[in-house]
Amino acid sequence: MSGRDITLQRRNVVARILRDRGETLVVTGLGSTTWDVAAAGDHSGNFYLWGGMGGAAMTGLGLALAQPERRVLVITGDGEMLMAIGSLATIAVASPANFAICVIDNERYGETGMQETHTAHAVDMAGMAEAAGFRATATIFGESDLEARIPVLHETPGPVFVIAKVTADPVPLVLPPRDGTWLKHRFRGALLGEVAYA
Repeated sequence: MSGRDITLQRRNVVARILRDRGETLVVTGLGSTTWDVAAAGDHSGNFYLWGGMGGAAMTGLGLALAQPERRVLVITGDGEMLMAIGSLATIAVASPANFAICVIDNERYGETGMQETHTAHAVDMAGMAEAAGFRATATIFGESDLEARIPVLHETPGPVFVIAKVTADPVPLVLPPRDGTWLKHRFRGALLGEVAYA
């Protein structure tokens, strides 16, 4: 446990981060963070990973390496990131300057019954990212932390790893479009200037 009061609401955090996204490409993790990003407003630059648990960070890495002129932000949850913890070493070695990860950490596995994750028991993923070699890491606990770290997510040379500690309060389900083929083509259109499927 962090030993600090957690007061931030996940939807408010994600909406605030995305308010300043500009042309940033966003990859979402499994479940709750996909709903959070959709709730902040569907966008052609969003790549929603509906069910690929553990795949968000590496998907974002591949995108960042393929598109070095574009900022890439992965927004994922603590359970999904814990499943892919080994990816932090690969990302640090690849060291893409245009890449950031934001973990929305409610210390719960939201898709399987709200069981506690290891982050509820003092596991420090930001410390792991720092030890792996990420250029910037931080843990956000309050509004002032959030405001200070938003420019880090969007502008600081990466790789960047930021944890946002949020409450485990339930929030309404907000689903993005569910047609994976259509989403893929829409994202390609936003990325490459191609005409997406109508």
